[in-house]
Amino acid sequence: MRSSRSAQRAVIQFLRAEGKHASQICRRMKELYGKQCLARCTIFRWCQRYQAARVTIKDLSRPGQAHVVINSATISAVDELIRQNRQITTRGIAVELSISKGTNCVHHIIHKKLGYGTVCAQWVPKHLSENQKTARIGVCLTQQFLH
Repeated sequence: MRSSRSAQRAVIQFLRAEGKHASQICRRMKELYGKQCLARCTIFRWCQRYQAARVTIKDLSRPGQAHVVINSATISAVDELIRQNRQITTRGIAVELSISKGTNCVHHIIHKKLGYGTVCAQWVPKHLSENQKTARIGVCLTQQFLH
């Protein structure tokens, strides 16, 4: 029988309310859920929580950084910082925008959302626009003509 963790927590809560001991609950759940059953230590932990008068089966919210910091405002702010200073580091961007000190979020915005890469320690677009391609061809032709 396949079941979600919250459903198994509800079973633990019910059996604990009936006065069953954690080891009895663990045996019954192993019989019922088989390989899909919660780990023994998890069952014992939830039994302790329900014995301490916990009533909800859902996880409690945890403090910390919000999961969603990648939004259009953040992306445009990162783009603006890069355009102002092509040599800015991902750490510098994180500090400037008060995003987490870790660079995973900033790295994702720079490389995946904006499409920048680094060349000679400067941020440049990975894909050139038509105007940039034309200018690049002109520079190459001029250099060939001079040699």
